[in-house]
Amino acid sequence: MNKIVAIVGMAGSGKSVLADKLVEAGFTFIRFGQITLDIVKERGLEPTEDNEKKAREEVRRKCGMGAYAILNMPKIKEALKKGNVVVDNLLSWSEYKILRQEYGDKLVVVAVYSPPELRYKRLTERKLLPSDKSIRNRPATFEDAKKRDYNEIENIEKGGPIVMADFTLQNIGTMKDFEKQIAKLINKVL
Repeated sequence: MNKIVAIVGMAGSGKSVLADKLVEAGFTFIRFGQITLDIVKERGLEPTEDNEKKAREEVRRKCGMGAYAILNMPKIKEALKKGNVVVDNLLSWSEYKILRQEYGDKLVVVAVYSPPELRYKRLTERKLLPSDKSIRNRPATFEDAKKRDYNEIENIEKGGPIVMADFTLQNIGTMKDFEKQIAKLINKVL
């Protein structure tokens, strides 16, 4: 039975590192937030928190709070036919409920936690690489990171999937420590 690992966590927590390790383990990658970035890029705008927030809110106004699960469902179903799937950045409680109802025990939700100050430090130190065409690992100012946190908690229901996660990884030490946790998780999930 192929699995879906849906990753949830705040910006800078280490979600992309976990997703990349799952891809290395053979999972197909689907990024929920790519819809937002595609809208921002199509409009010729910079990928800033304000521009992304407007795009996210527009998508949710049109399709509801479960929008990203609904809009990505065809990709998930197709990828599941081939093997395990990793969904990067489950965003809302509504999306969690939609995925849980659709996939039941096939769905494994993993929260990645890092305290705000550590995440903000990581985000301000990031460098956007020219090879990062999907803008997955873009930097943010301290103020933008904090603003995004508040928005995701207050307006996007992000807390629900975090507290209901099947597993929680704490990314508070070295990369080697985090990678050990990921290896243990992969062994449990597969």
